[in-house]
This record gives sequence, C-alpha cells and structure tokens, in this order.
Amino acid sequence: MDARFDWIAKRLKQFDGEGATRRLAPRQSQPGRMVIQSEGINMVNFGSNDYLGLAAEQSTQRPEHGSMGSGASALVTGFSPVALQLQQRLAQWEATESCVLFPSGFAANLGTISALAEAGDLILSDAANHASIIDGCRLSKAQRFVYPHNDTSAVAALLETHRRRFARVFIVTDSVFSMDGDFAPLEALCDLADRYDSILIADEAHGTGVFGDSGSGLCEHLGVKHRVPIRIGTLSKAIGAMGGFVVGPQVVTDYLVNRARSMIYSTALPPALVSAALANVIQIQEEPQRRAQLFELSQRLRDRVASKWRLPPMSTPGQIVPFVVGGNEEAVRASQRLADAGLFVPAIRPPTVPAGTARLRVSLSSSHSDEEIDRLAEALCGLR
Repeated sequence: MDARFDWIAKRLKQFDGEGATRRLAPRQSQPGRMVIQSEGINMVNFGSNDYLGLAAEQSTQRPEHGSMGSGASALVTGFSPVALQLQQRLAQWEATESCVLFPSGFAANLGTISALAEAGDLILSDAANHASIIDGCRLSKAQRFVYPHNDTSAVAALLETHRRRFARVFIVTDSVFSMDGDFAPLEALCDLADRYDSILIADEAHGTGVFGDSGSGLCEHLGVKHRVPIRIGTLSKAIGAMGGFVVGPQVVTDYLVNRARSMIYSTALPPALVSAALANVIQIQEEPQRRAQLFELSQRLRDRVASKWRLPPMSTPGQIVPFVVGGNEEAVRASQRLADAGLFVPAIRPPTVPAGTARLRVSLSSSHSDEEIDRLAEALCGLR
C-alpha cells in the first residue's frame, strides 16, 4: 500500500475497533414490494424513505430499467447490485483498486476534499479550479493556498516554503479546465508531488470519456494514470447520465464511505440512472470513433475561425472552445446574435470567469455535423 495513506488505514482500524465501520452492501429491491434481498435472504424493507411507494411502483412498471428512485442512502438500502457493477467497471477502466459513487460530480469533489484534508494539513488549489473543488477546500479544516493558474513554479515555491510544517499536503486540480478547455500540467505536478511527499487529486470531469486511448481521461492521455492516486469524475458529462465517482486505492474509498458526508447523507443514485451510466461506459470503451470524431470537429472549428479569433493553443484539440470577448454586456449581445442565427452558445461571465474575460463557451459533441460546425464558424467570424 502507498505509504502516504497509512494514516487512513490506521483510522479504518480504529473505526473497526469502535464498531463504527460503514460498508456498502448491495441490496436488490423486489419490484412492487417493500422487500429487499440481501445475502440470499428476503426481508421486508423498513429502511427505505419511499414513503408513498412510488419508487416501488416504478420498478414494477419498468423492471428492465429499474426504479427512478433508490429509496435511501447507499449505506442504508440504496446501494443496488448494478451500482456495484458500475463501481467495478469504473475501477477497471481507470486501472485503480476501487471506486465509490456519489450523487453528483459536485458532491464527489466536495465530499472527498473535505473528508481527506484535516486540521494540520495543507491544500494547494489551482486558481481556475471548479466551484466544487473550491467549496471542498473551504469546508475542510486544512490551511489552503490558491496558486496562479497552471503555475508549477508557484506550486514548487509553496511546497519548498511550507511542506515541512504540515502533516499532509494535497495538490488539487482540474485535469481539463471547464472555461478554457486547457490542460493541467499533470506530469509536472506529479513530479512535485513525488518530490515533496504530497498527494495529487485530479478532477477529470471534462476529461472522462474524451481523452486517452480507452477514454478514461486526461491522466491516461498524458501517461500519468498510475501517478495520480485519487481521481474524481462525473457520470453527467461525456458518460451521459448523472452522478459522480472517485477512483483510487481501496483504503481511500473505504475511508470516503465512512467520512464523505455528501455521499453518506445523500440518497443513492437510482438504479435506472446507474444502468444507463454502465451501458454508456461500455459504449465509450467500445466506440473510440466517437472521440476521434469529436477531435476532428474541434480542429475543424478552430481552423475556420483562426483568421478572426485568437484561441488558446492546444496540443490536442478538445471539446471546449472559448471565445473571450471581454465585457459582460458584449458577451451577452454576442450570445444573442448567435441565438438569432439559430445557434445556442452561452455567455459566461464573472464570477465563473475572471472580470474582463467574459466569453462565449462552445461545447462540442461528436453528434454535431460538419455543416453545423461550419455554420457556427461563419457566425462567430461575423461577430468580429
């Protein structure tokens, strides 16, 4: 086991000694009845919050998909056998020991960071990180520094100055940043984490399903999958369902099951959504042509607007293409002009992005056609 997680193993052993350890146990609900099956034994279910029986009725009406309600938190009666299958599939895809599901990607970041980072610890967080990472850092009792976006020299300076004062240090970053589509310098951050005995956490929300030979994310694409011990993902973007997940060492996910409040105290993902996510993960792995098409469309758009717009350079053209216009009102007007042309491109303004960098944020899909990309490019060029 990675020595950086010895403290978690000791905590889990302490929980066992106190009889306080929580473990996920898959329980199969029977359609139309408040009965669950656990370890081959049928039991009348008095642990669900399905107070009016609607979730049970749904599972009868659509047994092939499962219920749209899970009835309770995962630790009570909400953890279904298909959720276990999804966790196992995600762990295998991510080449890690284990996985734990969360009700959303936001909840995954919030719960993971606030559970792992404690008083006496230090968090280093990228200035462009998602709000869920920021809020997770704020909820923790650790001291935190926000370093300039993708500035590894600043990270190195902070570690050199402060590392010895803290029991543990966590470096937290998005892998693909949501507003610019640029990549975190994961290789350099891995080197710094190794040098200063720190733990790197990467949020792959915009990387999962898009990058890498198997589509597991930017960590795979950059060849650092084995060097980023804790990776967080979402089921609600490229995977096309709903929910979040964390992959990593078994000891880490066991600890999150016992300490991540946003998972423990949230109703579990419903079986219908989990089934959809599982099917889509399999499809992503079996259909790499979807990713190839997405990259081709991204390059097509970039090529066609290059004479009018200056875009961030990308070694791999990703699905997020930002068109920075500057002022808030200017961005809103530009978005409206595109809408008038039958093109929806949202205007993104502060506080989501820094003041003076309001932008049009284009999100591409492999389902877009060449003709639609060309229409968009022509309209964007017409704004200049």
